[in-house]
Formats: sequence, structure tokens, C-alpha cells
Amino acid sequence: MRCPFCGNVDTQVKDSRPAEDHVAIRRRRFCPACGGRFTTYERVQLRDLVVIKSNGRREDFDRDKLERSVRISMQKRPVESERVDQMISGIVRRLESMGETDIPSKQIGEIVMEALARIDTVAYVRFASVYKNFQAADDFDKFVSELRPQAKAAEDEVADAKPEGPASE
Repeated sequence: MRCPFCGNVDTQVKDSRPAEDHVAIRRRRFCPACGGRFTTYERVQLRDLVVIKSNGRREDFDRDKLERSVRISMQKRPVESERVDQMISGIVRRLESMGETDIPSKQIGEIVMEALARIDTVAYVRFASVYKNFQAADDFDKFVSELRPQAKAAEDEVADAKPEGPASE
């Protein structure tokens, strides 16, 4: 692994441990040439994915780009970083296991929105505002008003599942 500080190709692994719920390996590295320390992550990649953009352009799937967009939508939200990492790994596994190497960006966006909706509604709306290209406040209002009946139905489902009062003997 090349040192990001001096470019030396002979770096040493000082520590390795599982990361991201055992789907990655975190390695602490040391460069003997400059004394720099850095961390790398190693993940299994089942296949090389290609994203088909809405304009037809093709580009290699970039996990880091997905992670950045999700983390931006999750900024200042009360969700643990580990949970976000697990969600991102789950999305990538789902994409890789679809059997296709060419995946439309729209499909990726829908999968991300589905995952965010389960974790945090605010992050879901934030992501949707970029993904669906909201142009005005009315776009937010319309989207949130469509979201309210879904949220109400989910709340009702939870309430129906709870037992009512103490059991009579």
C-alpha cells in the first residue's frame, strides 16, 4: 500500500481488526520512510458495477460517492455512525447481488431512499430533495404531504401490534 504522505510503496501493517459489522477489515499502517500513520479498509467486492446515469452516460460505481451522499443527508441526525455504515454495506450488497452489472442511477436512488426511510425520516426527505431535484418550497410541501399518510399508517400498525391494557385472568 502506497503511503499517502510520501508515496513510499513499502508500508507496514501495525494493526488489523474487523470493521463495519465484519464486512470489512480496518488496517492501521505505518510508513517507515516518513513516519506517517494512516488507516485503510478492505472490503469484499462481488462484481464491478456500472451506473447508468439518466442522460445515458456510464460510470463506475463509487461506494465513497454513495457514502458521502448518505452522510450528508444524515448530518446532525441522532443515528449512530455504525448503523449508517451497516446501511451502506447493505445497499452495496443488495446492488451486487442483483445479478446485473449495469444499474440505472434511478434504481440506486430508490434503494437508498427505501433504506433511509427506515432509519430517519428527516434524512429521507433531505436525500429526496436532491435526488428528486426539488426546485421550490412547494416541492417539499407536496413530498411531505405524500409522506404523512405513509407515516400515519406505520404508526397505526405499531399501535395495533401493542397489547391493550393488562390481561384479565
